[in-house]
Amino acid sequence: MPEISIIIINYNGFDLLEKCLSTLQEFTKAMYEVIVVDNGSTIGDVDEVTSPFENVITIKLGENKGYAAANNIGIKEATGKYLLLLNNDIVFTEDVISATIDFSKSVNDEAIIGCKLLNEDGSHQVSVIDYDTISNLFGENYFLYKVFPTSKMLSKWNRNYKLTGKPEEVEVVKGAYFFIPRKVYDIVGLLDERFFFYYEETEYCYRYTNAGGKVYYFPLASIVHLGGSSSDSNLWFKFYHQHIAKVQFFQKHFAGIKFISACAIHYSGLLIRVPFYFLAGLPKMNTGMFKKAWCYLKTFFIYPKNIFKVFV
Repeated sequence: MPEISIIIINYNGFDLLEKCLSTLQEFTKAMYEVIVVDNGSTIGDVDEVTSPFENVITIKLGENKGYAAANNIGIKEATGKYLLLLNNDIVFTEDVISATIDFSKSVNDEAIIGCKLLNEDGSHQVSVIDYDTISNLFGENYFLYKVFPTSKMLSKWNRNYKLTGKPEEVEVVKGAYFFIPRKVYDIVGLLDERFFFYYEETEYCYRYTNAGGKVYYFPLASIVHLGGSSSDSNLWFKFYHQHIAKVQFFQKHFAGIKFISACAIHYSGLLIRVPFYFLAGLPKMNTGMFKKAWCYLKTFFIYPKNIFKVFV
């Protein structure tokens, strides 16, 4: 039995996947299995990438089922004591997995764990975030988090400016490297498949901490996350799914005046960004700014259907 099962979701990212698997093999000493779930790629053949590597299982889906659903398929096939949800745009530079396993054992395998994320140039990448609150939603939507980046009240990213360099308890670790001991999985269960792309890790951490569990940031080992320093290939995809996921999180976990306030702040934030980005693009006729303004305008008129099914 492998010590850890690593689930990687791939969609047309064959070059990234090959780099991820090759550096994983180079630096990881723990006994592992890799489950690559190809989420309906429209170019190439995932088997051509995975076949040179040992201990890799490939699952091909006929369509893009979303990140959470694809991970759930991989999780159901996993046999390891630990589960690691890993982005395909990760590059290993050290044996971060063995270090994470050792740390997990030190906390009785009862915590979700994330490691330090780095940009390609070695600079720090956002690795932890706070849960949405009414105050930090206000800060996010009205740009106050940029003025007060270290404020817990106004910025959900404030912890990244205060990290000590030692393992510490946090609210959410980013899903690029998302370590789940079986003990945790037995309590929380699968990812919620209503979250097609974005917010999966936030919602999973939220469920676990509400059940009394802990989430740790483990900075004594690091990985390079290329996605954090690359441009988005599909701007509308990003805007649409970030918006949908955020509102669906409100629908599931907020109620009453908190839900109404969160939605009001979020939608008003979308609306004020339309003239902001449009006017910002005018001096140099920046088409990127115009595209953002258009995306914010379109998302303002979208409200996702509330889905009551819970995947646990």
